[in-house]
Amino acid sequence: MTLDILPETAYLFMLIFARLGTMIMVLPALGERSVPARVRLAFALALTVVLHPVLAPAFADLPQGLYALLRPLIVEVATGLFVGLSVRLVMSALYVAGTAIAMQTGLGFAQNVDPTQGVQAALFASFLSVLAVTMILVTDLHHMLIAAIVDSYELFRPGALVPVGDFAEMAVRTVAGSFKVAVQMSAPFLVFGLIFYLGLGVLSRLMPQVQIFFVAMPVNILVGFILFMMLLGVMINWFLRHFEAVVAQFLA
Repeated sequence: MTLDILPETAYLFMLIFARLGTMIMVLPALGERSVPARVRLAFALALTVVLHPVLAPAFADLPQGLYALLRPLIVEVATGLFVGLSVRLVMSALYVAGTAIAMQTGLGFAQNVDPTQGVQAALFASFLSVLAVTMILVTDLHHMLIAAIVDSYELFRPGALVPVGDFAEMAVRTVAGSFKVAVQMSAPFLVFGLIFYLGLGVLSRLMPQVQIFFVAMPVNILVGFILFMMLLGVMINWFLRHFEAVVAQFLA
C-alpha cells in the first residue's frame, strides 16, 4: 500500500513549520539553550502537525515558479524570527537587572554561564534568568506563548509583505521597556549602593589609616543578600507582568 502526499499539503506543511519552528527555537521557556535541539525540533514538528488543519486555509494555493515558492518561505521565517526575538528581548531585563544588583553588592566579578543567554553572566543574573523561566512554566504563561504562535497568523497574514517599519518600531519599544523594567527591579540596590559607598567614602576620610573597603565588603555582601531575599518575590512578579504584557501584544 502506497501513500501519496499532495504537493500542496507538503508545501503548506513546510510553510507552517518554517514560522513555528523559527519561533520555538528562539522563544523563552520553549526554546531555551538548555533544551536539546532535537527536543525543540520534535516539539515544533508535533505542533505543526496539530495546527496544520487549522492554519492551512489561511494560505494560498501552490504557486508556480522557484521565486514564487521561496518568497513565502522567506517571509514566514522572517515573521517567526521577529516574533520570537521580540519576546526573547524581554529576558534581557533580567540580565541587566542581575548585573546591576551584582555590581552594587560587590559580586560583579563572580560569574558563571547563564543557561538562558549562553554567555558568562553575574550570579544574580543567571539566578534570575533560571527562576524567570521556571516561573513562566509554573504560572502557565507558556500557554500564552503557544496562543501567540497561533494568533500570529491573524496579525501577520501568510503571503503579505513583512512590515519592516512596524517590526523595527516594536523592537525599539521592547528594548526600552525591558531596560525600564530592569532599572525598576534593581532600583532598591542602586539606592543601597549609592548610600553605602557614599558612607564608606566619608568614613575613609575620617579614618584614612583603615582599609575601609576591605572591612566593609563582607557587610556589603551580607546586606545585599538580605535585600535580595526580601525583594525577590516582588522583582519576579514585576518581570512576569511585563512579560505577559509583551506576549499579549501578539494575541489577536
